[in-house]
Amino acid sequence: MDGDYTNKSPRPHKPKPFAPADFEVFAGGVDPSRVSEAAHMAAHALVHHGRDTDDPDVTRRLVELADQQGLEAIAEMWAESPARSLPGALWRLYALRAATQQNPERIAAYFASGKEVAQVSKVVAGVAEPPGATEMTTMANTILSGAFEGDFDVALERFAAFCRVVALGQANHADDAELANGPHASKLTRNSHQLIKTAEDLEHAAASWRRGELD
Repeated sequence: MDGDYTNKSPRPHKPKPFAPADFEVFAGGVDPSRVSEAAHMAAHALVHHGRDTDDPDVTRRLVELADQQGLEAIAEMWAESPARSLPGALWRLYALRAATQQNPERIAAYFASGKEVAQVSKVVAGVAEPPGATEMTTMANTILSGAFEGDFDVALERFAAFCRVVALGQANHADDAELANGPHASKLTRNSHQLIKTAEDLEHAAASWRRGELD
């Protein structure tokens, strides 16, 4: 997320949007270098704590961190971090899970629309068939769990694949809505483009993790 910490007065602002939902974030006026340092330390601690334990209760608590603390608290830690960094990647994982939980029926409709074209991405995402609301929620929880108990880069790539399928579905819905509801079609198109960018960022972060360079 791109943010401006030069203003010393707290002010609400939106981070770079995540389709299919926007997440409002509130950032205070603090030293940006300290914010960055704290974000990276928290991200490293969280990931390594999760990966150093075999306790399923610990993994569950980490997955449900945003449920317990609020997505705004997660955003305050990580939403301003570069997209292709460990805290930036973690923010995207939590934000995508939250977006899926907020409206799993709609996400399922987009996924179903895009999956026939994006066959490879559909397989990588690993959503059960047929992809309904329950399957979407289960998938999001499973991928985030995998970030702590499996291969972190695989979790990033699975959510990236999910983004690509949903983005194609949004583009299809935009085409269908073009004549009847132009503004809605335009919004879907923008969301689709944003999700593709998110997928690219997650794929880049996964490659960096494998090289030991994701910080």
